[in-house]
Amino acid sequence: MSDTATTTATELTEVEQKSLAEIAHPSLPEGSSIYGSTKVFPDYQAEDGETYFTLVHGIAHESSVSFVAVLQATRALRKGFEAAIYFYGPGSLNCLATRGFPTVGNSAFPGEHNINNQLKTFIAEGGKVYCCRFGLSLHGAREEDLIEGVIPTHPLDVQDAIIHYARKGAIINSTYQL
Repeated sequence: MSDTATTTATELTEVEQKSLAEIAHPSLPEGSSIYGSTKVFPDYQAEDGETYFTLVHGIAHESSVSFVAVLQATRALRKGFEAAIYFYGPGSLNCLATRGFPTVGNSAFPGEHNINNQLKTFIAEGGKVYCCRFGLSLHGAREEDLIEGVIPTHPLDVQDAIIHYARKGAIINSTYQL
């Protein structure tokens, strides 16, 4: 036992020590499976011409909504779907290349650049990313700060993009978070 562990243990009350000792931690070693692996639905792949369109109205890092939407769109792209993501409202902030602290590109916490990196991957693999200029303007974000390859769009394009992809028969995944 290290000096730090000994010091910490001696600072605990008898009741605290009893509580810690009641259940062994961790109860299972790392790598233990506690969930089954049966996939219930078929692993669908895109048929010729199928499209997957995602709308994101969620702020980066305020929940997992935006990041999961990007991961789902990437998975659809890899299944052969023509895939596009449209960020609007506060979701536009997900498209900023200027994320970082204390300087651009530095991660102040693990995962700060998850969305940036995944969007770059999505674009590199053939996905299209749209970003509403009005959404950017609501938060004082600049168009020149967009991740390379993100396509800026007019505010009236949000509805027309939905119509465009609906007419193509796209699967439309719309995520929303306040």
